[in-house]
Amino acid sequence: MEKKAISEKDLKLAEMCRNCKVCSHARRKQKGIAYWFVKHIESGVCPACAAYERVYGRKAHEPEPEGSN
Repeated sequence: MEKKAISEKDLKLAEMCRNCKVCSHARRKQKGIAYWFVKHIESGVCPACAAYERVYGRKAHEPEPEGSN
């Protein structure tokens, strides 16, 4: 299976998701209303969340690996 090339637009949208207060809170806390909201709407509704998954290879609600900032 071939990986699709990541576009400049994907990188910009993924950065928006990284800086989003709701998504950041969901990744950090892993519980609560923000987590539920991001988990259920991420790739289906939000283009930034979908781009985050394409660029980083994980869902917008999943925690960032240790040591990454």
